[in-house]
Amino acid sequence: MDKVELKFLRITYSHTHAGAYALILAEAQGDRRLPIIIGGVEAQAIAIQVENIKPARPLTHDLFKNVADTLGFNLKEVIINDLVEGIFHAKLVVEQDAREVTIDARSSDAIALALRFDCPIYTYEPILGAAGLKVEEGEEEQAEGEVDRARTGVVDHAEAERERQRRRVPELEQAPREPDQKHERGDGADGLAPAGVGVGHELLEPGLVV
Repeated sequence: MDKVELKFLRITYSHTHAGAYALILAEAQGDRRLPIIIGGVEAQAIAIQVENIKPARPLTHDLFKNVADTLGFNLKEVIINDLVEGIFHAKLVVEQDAREVTIDARSSDAIALALRFDCPIYTYEPILGAAGLKVEEGEEEQAEGEVDRARTGVVDHAEAERERQRRRVPELEQAPREPDQKHERGDGADGLAPAGVGVGHELLEPGLVV
């Protein structure tokens, strides 16, 4: 299948998913847009790199980059390679000493790493044709809102998992628990965000991250 190169365009608030964001990728040699619904944690990981914010300690994607630099392998490209039941799939193409391997990844992680490695982002024509939107000049903001509302099921793995967890909340609340039992967090976070880094309006205001 023919690959289509994409460029990171911006992150905006999702019109249809509370607490989620729309990651907008633009066709490099065309006028189509590919929106992917991602969670706040994933949006933060991307925005930190775009805004050139340096956390005091390396975050997960920064750690991956540091490991790659230390061990001498490189991220050649990332490909959004499938769309299954409304969920995007991606793969990392990693090279080291003329050896090339592909690694399965969430689309949000793939984009966050592509921005850190400054490597190309691709998808395949059938995926862009099915999930993309052609945007006329001057109509981009309105069109992004329309595609977000029209494609409420097109999401990243992490956001899909959080949606499943949200649906289970009433069941969990009614289930008997030991007095000291606590709910586990479903977003994979293990601490507070670094000072000055967030996913609120100031950092991820529509149009701010370009």
